[in-house]
Amino acid sequence: MSTAITITKDDILEEVKQSGKIPEIIEAITTRKLIAAAAAEAGIKVETEELQDAADQFRIVSQLGSAEETWAWLEKHGMTLDEFEAMVYNGAIYGKLANHLFADKVESYFYENQLDYAGVVMYEVIIDDEDLAMELFYGIQEGEMSFYDVAHQYIEDKELRRSGGYQGVVTREQIKPEISAAVFAAKPPQVIKPIVTSKGVHLILVEEIIEAQLDDNLRSKILLNLFSEWTKQQFEEFEVTKNLDLGYQAA
Repeated sequence: MSTAITITKDDILEEVKQSGKIPEIIEAITTRKLIAAAAAEAGIKVETEELQDAADQFRIVSQLGSAEETWAWLEKHGMTLDEFEAMVYNGAIYGKLANHLFADKVESYFYENQLDYAGVVMYEVIIDDEDLAMELFYGIQEGEMSFYDVAHQYIEDKELRRSGGYQGVVTREQIKPEISAAVFAAKPPQVIKPIVTSKGVHLILVEEIIEAQLDDNLRSKILLNLFSEWTKQQFEEFEVTKNLDLGYQAA
């Protein structure tokens, strides 16, 4: 026999406390209020048409293709239509404030950090034995074997072996720091000297280095990063003030 279970707001709050998520929720609430205050101070508002566009975009991203699916989503998340509109409004405000603060700083930031956004087309074989890796490296250098031969013999994963250890196009931030310097200093096509990390000994073929282009996707990414750093700083400054108000010495 099934038993009906009633869940109250107090139950939800207790679960939040038990999960240890109170600090991150407080940070999210505080950040939202700080952003709203900054937007108001800058005179930033979201017009009706902009709000509708933002709501439409949210439904597309969330795959809510019909009114029925949207109502089901609202019910699942315990939200009213007004609360949904408030959520979408906040997201639109974030975007407009981010543009207001940093749109004119994206290009200079990109050129100052251009190397961080470059990509590399690379192939990789990870070997357990450093001596063996060096032996294979010199064998490739002397033309006794190809990188593909090494990949075909020493990669266990079937699909990765078939592709010769192909890693795709990866950025500097996606590569271990101890590897990235050597990879981006290579002169493609080049097999670089084996590098030892906690995962093993990496034998890498650098096929191509792709210079970063400031397209719309990268522009949005940089804008988001700059805005995230700004919101983090705002929260930290608020925390200092709050601690002082409570009589604590700021760190």
